[in-house]
Amino acid sequence: MAQERIILYYCFAPVTDPKAVMLWQRALCEKLGLTGRIIISKHGINGTLGGDINALKQYGKTTRQYPGFEKLELKWSDGGAADFPRLSVKARDEIVAFGIPEELVVDENGVVGGGVHLKPEEVNQLVEERGDEVVFFDGRNAFEAKIGKFKNAIVPDVRTTHDFIEEIESGKYDDLKDKPVVTYCTGGIRCEILSALMKNRGFKEIYQMDGGIVRYGEKFGDKGLWEGSMYIFDKRMHVEFSPDTVTIGQCEHCGAPSNKFENLDVDGKRDLVLLCGDCAKKALAERDAVSAS
Repeated sequence: MAQERIILYYCFAPVTDPKAVMLWQRALCEKLGLTGRIIISKHGINGTLGGDINALKQYGKTTRQYPGFEKLELKWSDGGAADFPRLSVKARDEIVAFGIPEELVVDENGVVGGGVHLKPEEVNQLVEERGDEVVFFDGRNAFEAKIGKFKNAIVPDVRTTHDFIEEIESGKYDDLKDKPVVTYCTGGIRCEILSALMKNRGFKEIYQMDGGIVRYGEKFGDKGLWEGSMYIFDKRMHVEFSPDTVTIGQCEHCGAPSNKFENLDVDGKRDLVLLCGDCAKKALAERDAVSAS
């Protein structure tokens, strides 16, 4: 019986013809029977795919043959093709939509001017050496941190990555400009860009978590500085790093512990609300009633 998995990956490298790479990637994934999402821009590639484990390995091997993608690293997790409704491969201005396609500079070594990469054990070492001086800065959408984040992390008030520029330039984080700031996100890609944007705006000591929460969780599980579940953008909605994961999220209706978001939208838009099991049943029944009327 075929074994299925999910891969998460990105690679920053100059891409001269994003549309041609898009067509090549789509044909490759269709041939291998993979589903998921891939975005290509002049800055590189960003994707999440599910399917047969051997097909995913072949995908990685073939994609690394593209000039600049040789260093592409696959992060593996449980799941499969069924966790994605279809295959989506698109060419866009940015592989993560911060709204600054011309500010971001990428060369053969990746993002130019980003933060210092820290491996999970180096993150812990920095905290041991510098203590409370170290600031964790969440590079995800604010709602993701409701179910999991680094202890005492700053969670910017952003709904999408498009909001980060205005948020950083608002002045509310100016007191961090001389402190050691560790940016983090799910797999590391958002912080590749965010750390460069923060350095461009006067933050002097910026670090980024190499491999993101994924790598940190793989290394330390729930015995490190991370607490709670990790939100993910597929049918699974969240993952835990060990049986000891503590539920830090709270139902937005009754306050009971919860780590599961429900989509209460009735107009085809994403409307995620953190709910416990009982409140979810009631809310989904009300949503379905509205949809049927």
